[in-house]
Amino acid sequence: MSEQNPMEAEIARHTLERYSGCAAEDFQSNLILTNFPRYVDYFAKSRNVPIQEGSMFKVAHCPKEDVSILDFKIGSPAAALVVDICSFLPFRASILLGMCGGLRRRYKVGEYLVPVASIRGEGTSDFYFPIEVPALANFLMQRAATEVLDREKAAYHIGLTYTTNMRFWEFNEEFKERLKATKAQGIEMECATLFTASYKRKFTLGALLLVSDLPLNKEGIKTKQSSQWVYDNFTADHVEKGIRILKGAREMQAKKIKGAYHRNLTIEEQSTPK
Repeated sequence: MSEQNPMEAEIARHTLERYSGCAAEDFQSNLILTNFPRYVDYFAKSRNVPIQEGSMFKVAHCPKEDVSILDFKIGSPAAALVVDICSFLPFRASILLGMCGGLRRRYKVGEYLVPVASIRGEGTSDFYFPIEVPALANFLMQRAATEVLDREKAAYHIGLTYTTNMRFWEFNEEFKERLKATKAQGIEMECATLFTASYKRKFTLGALLLVSDLPLNKEGIKTKQSSQWVYDNFTADHVEKGIRILKGAREMQAKKIKGAYHRNLTIEEQSTPK
């Protein structure tokens, strides 16, 4: 639904279909973005729907709940790509279900972080806006996220993430000092790109991050074993919360609560039975 030329829209659609292995029409109006194929596996198994894979993405669609889930892999270039091409479809609400390293001593693995903004340390977002433009999450989506978390009495934090393209940084003391100086509460690899690209494309996108490790503590660095424990214990809760956040966001859009892009409100009006 991006306001671009017809050829760009056609190429975006072809790219999405090639990378996802399914028709654009298969996508529902609510979208979960994730970095984790296991989240797609859980979604498909719990909804009894098939998984489809293309040359890059792994997806599943649940028409009953009007939700699609898409694993776009890792990193800011992939994050930019998925927003760019998905912005040409009539998605009304979307949310990233990702993980982050917690950067506060009091944080615990398994708690959630609702990022209101991200520090643009990854570089890809520079292609969308000058560096002085902040990378902000969509307000309506983050409001929906906090309402769900409050209602379910979940342990969560609100703050900034630092988005980096450097994955193996835990033993880089210079980088760690720079990271601490930013006062970010979490570190991950996609949010700044997703937020900046979605702002450019008028694509309603928020994020709910799971604290998966505490990388500033040597005992808290993610390992194969600790990663498996996080998947085993938190995958279902994370995905189900994401679905409820999407539902809450749609209810807000129907009430025209501030924060949604006008094109989403227009879609909502057109689809509401008279």
